[in-house]
Parts: sequence; structure tokens; C-alpha cells
Amino acid sequence: MQAELQSYFQYLKFEKRYSEHTLLAYQNDLSHCQAYLKTQYDIEIIEAIEFVHLRSWLVQLLEEGISQRSIHRKMAAIKSFFKYLKRENKVLKNPTSQLIAPKIPKRLPSYIEEKQMDYLFDKIEFSDDYRGWRDQTILELLYATGMRRAELINIKINDIDEFQQSLKVLGKRNKERIIPLSPKMIDLLKKYIEIRNNEFPKNKEISLFLTIKGKPLYPKAVYNIVHHYLSLVSTNEKKSPHVLRHTFATHLTNKGADLNAVKELLGHANLAATQIYVHNSIERLKEVYQKAHPKENK
Repeated sequence: MQAELQSYFQYLKFEKRYSEHTLLAYQNDLSHCQAYLKTQYDIEIIEAIEFVHLRSWLVQLLEEGISQRSIHRKMAAIKSFFKYLKRENKVLKNPTSQLIAPKIPKRLPSYIEEKQMDYLFDKIEFSDDYRGWRDQTILELLYATGMRRAELINIKINDIDEFQQSLKVLGKRNKERIIPLSPKMIDLLKKYIEIRNNEFPKNKEISLFLTIKGKPLYPKAVYNIVHHYLSLVSTNEKKSPHVLRHTFATHLTNKGADLNAVKELLGHANLAATQIYVHNSIERLKEVYQKAHPKENK
């Protein structure tokens, strides 16, 4: 089984061009399944895996209290693996074809209120050095574009088009998209780049955002920056870069932005992924109605 797994991971990396994060998730999920089959049924070859074995694995995950969302991801990994094996004629049957995923309860995206974002950029002071300008630029850019953390990290200086007032980002599956930038955002980026170049005059790094030692920024550093500043303005349990992505999309839909436009800005593959932000807007309307309607307040 190990050889087939390695072949599959190579396929995901070089043909499907999955991100390192997604690859690691698939590897962990399939390794967990592999270990379970070995421990419970002494199965080490692909051909011996039956539907009942995989169903037993899913039942154990439920009994362990693994979230339905995580189980869905694990099921997606094992289904994708067997789909690959079937296509490559390495198995005669697909034992995952009858697997049914547990229903996932709808969960509205967590986001930061507009007044809290206004407070962050209007009232919170950023230090007047490289770190301060970098942190402010990161926060402003995430909120202004809704880009993913990985997309932010991968931005190169020459991805910024000052004259077209746009930014090129590399999204999931290596799909490029162009994001418009406001004149204010362009000015902030120009100022940041000036300070960055003065801080690291001999640095040859082409990445836009660097650590204070001049190395390309890494995921945990971006998380720490965002979490720190959002903690100053919000009591939300979640204060991650992805929350700023949700905030960007929710604020746009609250202001009446066209859903297809939001989809393109976020880089979603289909509209279904974007529609969740409409639910946020509806919930907001309900709150306003209940607070303002005379009959509701009697």
C-alpha cells in the first residue's frame, strides 16, 4: 500500500499541483486510515480493502468525537485515492463508492464588525519602523482584497501593477487572478516597499513581505501578526487571516456587492462557495429588524 500512496502523492503534487498544506492533510488522513486497517484488520495491501473496513474506520472516527467536517475531509482523501487507483487500473473495484458522509451543520463564517475594523486602522498605532509598516500593510491588504494567507506570502514585488492599480496573486491549483487595488492601497504599498528597501538595501529577496531578519514571511508569522492586532479590537474567538477573508466578503455583500464579483475577487471555483456570505447578510438583516421594528420591541 505504501508504494501506491507515494505514487498518489506524487500525482497530487506534480499533476494536480496541490498546495503543501493540502498535501500534508491528505497524507495525514490516509496514513491514519492505513494505520487503522493494519491494526484492526491486519490489512496491508490495497486489494484486501472492503467497504465494511472503511465504514468501520468512519464509525470509529465518530465515536472518537472527530468533527463531521474533519470526517468529510478524510472521506474526500480516501475517495480521491481510490478514484486515482481505479483510473490507473490498479484496482478492479472501488470500496468507497458506497460511503456516505455525515451531514455537516451549516456554520456561518466568523467575521469582524465594520466599526472594529475602522477602529483598527484609525485608532491603533503601528510603530514607525519596518515591522510596523509591514504589519499595517499586511492587515490592510488582507482586508482590502480578501486574499488567502498563502497568496499573501507568495506575493512578489513585481506582482504589483502600480499603473493598472492591480495585484496578481497565485491561488489554489496555481490559478492566477488579478485583484484591483484602490489608490490608497497602492500608496501604502509604495511606502512600505520604500521602507522595506531601506531596511534591507542589499537583500535580493523578491518576496514582498519579509521577516525582520529579511527572510520570506512564513504562515505562522502572518497568523501571529493578524491575531495580535485583531485581539486589540475584537472579542471574536477566531482572529486568523482567514477571518479577514470572511470579513472582506461579508462587508462587501452587506453593502450590496454583486455575488459573482465577490466570487471572482475571492478566487472561488463556483458560486456555491460564495453564497454562504449571503446568509451572513440575512442574519444581519434579522438583527436589525428585531431591534428596530416597533412590534418586535413591545
